[in-house]
Amino acid sequence: MALTDVKIRNTKPGAKPIKLSDSEGMYLLINPGGGKYWRLKYRFEGKEKVLALGTYPQVPLAEARDLMRAARKELRNGVDPGAARRAQKSAREQRAANSFEIVAREWWERFKPTWTEGHAQTILARLEQNVFPWLGGTPIGEIEAPELLAVLRRIEARGALETTHRVKTICGQVFRYAIATGRAKRDVAADLKGAIPPAKGRNHAAITEPKEVAPLLRDLDAYQGGFVVRCALRLAPLVFVRPGELRQAEWSEIDFEAEQWNIPAQRMKTKAPHIVPLATQALDILKELQPYSGTSRYLFPSGRSFDRCMSENTVNAALRRMGYDGDVMTGHGFRAMARTILDEVLQIRADYIEQQLAHALRDPNGRAYNRTAHLAERRKMMQTWADYLDGLKAGAKVLPFKREA
Repeated sequence: MALTDVKIRNTKPGAKPIKLSDSEGMYLLINPGGGKYWRLKYRFEGKEKVLALGTYPQVPLAEARDLMRAARKELRNGVDPGAARRAQKSAREQRAANSFEIVAREWWERFKPTWTEGHAQTILARLEQNVFPWLGGTPIGEIEAPELLAVLRRIEARGALETTHRVKTICGQVFRYAIATGRAKRDVAADLKGAIPPAKGRNHAAITEPKEVAPLLRDLDAYQGGFVVRCALRLAPLVFVRPGELRQAEWSEIDFEAEQWNIPAQRMKTKAPHIVPLATQALDILKELQPYSGTSRYLFPSGRSFDRCMSENTVNAALRRMGYDGDVMTGHGFRAMARTILDEVLQIRADYIEQQLAHALRDPNGRAYNRTAHLAERRKMMQTWADYLDGLKAGAKVLPFKREA
């Protein structure tokens, strides 16, 4: 007789498994532990097989019969329902393994060693906040341009146009990685060229007029905050490195004898080692700082722990405290200050300046300059620059810009 819900509920587990037959090979298996499992016994190509149809009561009797009839229909069409289920499961697992998020995280892990720690975290945060919630679970090979555009439009709607373009670039890199690893056929990010308004260029705020630089330098010397921060502020205009390179500076990189700072490749944006010649003024600041933080790995340790460098916002926050808003001066602005005045006031050769700024330069043969290129000339330039800044602080006559007509 066919099964009923009443019979299923009234049948209690025994010491051995119990089979309650229904029809056409379907039965309910009741284990001693109380679990109830729908099973379908069938034959395919002369072999007896069993197909799982779910558990009771999650799969009620009527639904189990529907599943049984569907399996019987597959048999009539010459399909093994068990093999079909396994193939479907494998396809689902493969789709999940090739989802945008899985591929993107794999790409990120592979290229993370080539980036600075801050840059790597920024990329991952942009994906986690802007892309994964909407496209993360979709197989990367199935994503079409309109779907990616819809994600980018959400960012654009927030007014973050620059972030929109950066996320589009990151997605393009992920798609190209997927193509290289055989999981996508096309970079759909490239199909969106012209679909997003261009972002307006935004430079880091900087003071570049010598008459305005002078009071800034005096303010840096008179900073009333922490000693470590004051040293960082005073050193920043003398070395004009990127803010991350400054705050992560380590004592092992400072060569007092050679009077230079050797920054390793892994901490440089260009991924090439860099030499910063140290003027006497810069060396004096370091010698003043060393008794305080010399036992730390970092020149500028965090106020909370000598095991960490100071945070990325420390210098900018100090400038704000002194009254320099973000649209007037930033920690990155010391680079623009040096670039402008060295070129337009002190008339230093542009290639010396660019080399010292650690920009990606090429020689006439297309080869990248090595870190010692123009080192002697750069030493003279850095000392000239430091002396010029001292003159500004002391109230020396300010030279006008020598701009071209």
